[in-house]
Order: sequence, then C-alpha cells, then structure tokens
Amino acid sequence: MKTKNIEVATFGGGCFWCTEAVFQEIRGVEKVVSGYSGGDNPKKPTYREICSGLSGYAEVVQVTFDANIVSYEELVVIFMTTHDPTSLNKQGADRGTQYRSVVYYHNKRQKEMVEVVSKEMALYYHNPIVTEISPLDVFYEAEEGHQDYYKNNQGQGYCSFVITPKLTRLRELHANKLKT
Repeated sequence: MKTKNIEVATFGGGCFWCTEAVFQEIRGVEKVVSGYSGGDNPKKPTYREICSGLSGYAEVVQVTFDANIVSYEELVVIFMTTHDPTSLNKQGADRGTQYRSVVYYHNKRQKEMVEVVSKEMALYYHNPIVTEISPLDVFYEAEEGHQDYYKNNQGQGYCSFVITPKLTRLRELHANKLKT
C-alpha cells in the first residue's frame, strides 16, 4: 500500500459553503473545514463579525488532501475555474471583503505554484485575475453549523440556486477528478 502524502491548502472563493461543497467532491481530498483567515483581530472571530465586513477576515476553506492522488496545482486550477477570480470582493450576490477571492499559501512551493497557475489561467478570462495571494497567518474554524453546509442543507434556496450550479460546473470541467 502506498503511503499517503498529506498536505493542506487554504482557499477563499466567496461564501465558504460553496467552496467547501466543491472541494468535498474531489478525489484525494480527505477533509474540508470552513473557517476564517486574513483578519487583524487576534481573537477568533464570529460569523456575525465576519458578515459585517469590518473584521478583515475572509470566508475560507482549509483542504486536507493526499498529494499522491490530487496535486496542489490541480486544486488551484479547480479553485480558479469554480468561482470568478476576476471579481473583486464579491461572488454573485455575496458582496464584501469577506467574500474576496484569496489563496493563503502554506509554503514557498505553494506560493510559486499559485502564481504560475494564476498567470496561466489569466489567458482564459476577459478581466484581470484579482485573487489575493498571501501567506497563511492563522486559520479559525467556523462554527459547527457552517461545516458540511451543502450536505446538510441541500433543500435551502441558497444551496439550490448558488451552490448546485457551481457543482454542475465542477462536474463538467473536472469529471476526471471527482470521487466516485
């Protein structure tokens, strides 16, 4: 049996419910945790503080994956194609800095890879990519009700009208990367 090569990546692509649902479908992804990163407050923020747009934190997901099955580069490509990386501080109707497009890298290799992928992906978009690329400082896990949100709330309007279309796009573009 091949030994696992476990790595962690942190992405913010608007509402973390959407980003979480996308990465949970990827083969090689072991765990996805919704949370907050990028703010200045030294204490764990609450969802209410995040929603104010004043905390500086972004809604993100932390993805634990087996790099022997799916590479960091592949995850960045999936990230860049399942949200709008050209949209500053908003995704769809979700607006504010808490919904910014951001990659928090964990090491120099991740930073270099996201920079390369961003340049390559820029060729496919009419507008410039505005995804923030920053070192991960801290990650705070979101409250329990935000974990596995899509799995637990598929009948809700936001899930039906916002998340389901993103999953459809994921399945069209990355069918070969999905869990069976």
